[in-house]
Amino acid sequence: MKAFHAYDIRGVYNKDFNKNDAYKVGFFLPQLLDTKKILVGRDVRTSSPEIFEYLCEGINDAGADVYNLGLSTTPMVYFITAKHKFDASVMITASHNSKEYNGMKISKTDALPVGYDSGLKDLEDLMKNEEVIVNKNKGKIIEYPQKEKYLDFLKSYVPDISDLNVAIDCSNGMAALLIKDLLEDKPKYIFDELDGTFPNHEANPLVPENIVDLQKLVKKQNADIGIIFDGDADRVMFTDETGKFISPDLMIAVLADYYKDEKGKFLQDIRTSKAVAEYIGDRFEKEMWRVGRAYAAVKLREIDGVFGGELAGHYYFRDFYYSDSGILATLIFLDVIAENNRKGISVSEMISKIEAYENSGEINFRLDKKKEAMDAVKDFYLNKEKPDAFFDFDGYRVEYLDWWFNIRPSNTEPYLRMLVEAKSKNLLAEKVEEITGIVESFK
Repeated sequence: MKAFHAYDIRGVYNKDFNKNDAYKVGFFLPQLLDTKKILVGRDVRTSSPEIFEYLCEGINDAGADVYNLGLSTTPMVYFITAKHKFDASVMITASHNSKEYNGMKISKTDALPVGYDSGLKDLEDLMKNEEVIVNKNKGKIIEYPQKEKYLDFLKSYVPDISDLNVAIDCSNGMAALLIKDLLEDKPKYIFDELDGTFPNHEANPLVPENIVDLQKLVKKQNADIGIIFDGDADRVMFTDETGKFISPDLMIAVLADYYKDEKGKFLQDIRTSKAVAEYIGDRFEKEMWRVGRAYAAVKLREIDGVFGGELAGHYYFRDFYYSDSGILATLIFLDVIAENNRKGISVSEMISKIEAYENSGEINFRLDKKKEAMDAVKDFYLNKEKPDAFFDFDGYRVEYLDWWFNIRPSNTEPYLRMLVEAKSKNLLAEKVEEITGIVESFK
C-alpha cells in the first residue's frame, strides 16, 4: 500500500489508501501490538470521520475496544497513551499535508512510535497476507474525553506573557482546540477556526508562502514574536519581531536556557546547525541522531535526554514521555522570550547570539540515483580533505572547520535533500554550487 512510510501511514485519501484499508489497519492492530484496547484521536479533516468509523469497526471486529478521544492534537494522543498506560493508540491525521491527504500515526506502550522498521511493515504484511475473521466477541467504542486533563498538564507550563505582544497563526488546525484555553485572549490570533479544508493556507509552516499572513500580522501588531503551528500541532515555528522566519533548529538552543538548572544530554537531528551545540557548550552533552519522530523519540528515551529538537520544528521533552508537542514547546519558548523581553532583549537579538553560520536551507533534488549521487558527494570530499567529523547514519554529514554539509534521501518523498552551512556567504555559495554540480551529474 502506497500510504505506508518510514514514520506513519499517510497519503491521498481514496487514492493511496481508503476506508477498507483503514478497516484492516484497525483489525490487525490489536494482534500486532498485543492489546485489547486502543486509544483513538482524530484531526478535523473532512475524511477523518470516515477513517475513524472504519478503523474502529476493524478494531471492534478483532475483539478489541476503542477508547474514543475525539478531536485532539497528536501530542494529546501521545500524552494520554503514556499517562493512562495504553499499549496502542492511533491519531488520524495527515499532519502538515494538504486537505486531500489523511493518515494514521500509531504509537505503542509509553507512546513509543511505530515506524516502518518497528511495526508498520509487519502490519502491512498482515493486511496483505492474513484473512479477516471477525471475532465472535466484538469490542465496543468507549467515549474517553481527556481534553481537560491534558490542559491541566499544559497549564503548569503557562508563563507570564503579560508584557509580551504575541501573534499566533493556528493554520486552521488542531492547535486551535487548546491554545486559547492556555493563553486566553492575550495573543492576537489568526486562522483559529478548526477547518479541515485549510481555507487560508496549507498547514505546513516550512513553506514560505504559508507564513506570509503571520509575518504581516507581526508587523501590523508590532508583535514581539510570531508563532505558527502545523495541522496536528506536533510542530511549531516562529518569526522574530521583524517577521523574519527563525530556523527551527536554532530554537533547540533556546531550550537549553529554559533548562539552565538541569544537566544531562540533549538530542539534535543530523541537519542541525553547528551553532546550536556551540551555543549550548558544555551545559548539556550533545547527541546527534536520525531525522523523524520514529527515531528521535526512541533515542531521547534511550539516552534519557532532557530535551531535543529537529530542523522540521519537532521538539521533544523528557517530561512529556520523551515525545514532541508544539504547544508545550510554545509555552516553554514563551517563558524564555518573556524573560529576555523583561531584560530588554528582543527575539532577533536573542537569536543573533545563537546564529553563527550562513545556511543554505534544505535544497531538494529529484532524481532516481539518490544513493549513487550521495556517495559521490561524500567520496569527493573525504578524498579531498580529512574532515573534522563524519556521520553516516542518516545520509552523510561531513564537517570541516568553517563549513559542513548533510546530504540524505527523503524518507517520505522522492528527493535527495542537501543542507550546507558555512562561516561566510561566499564560502556557502561556493560549496552549494560544487555539491549541486556533483548531484546533478546523476540526473
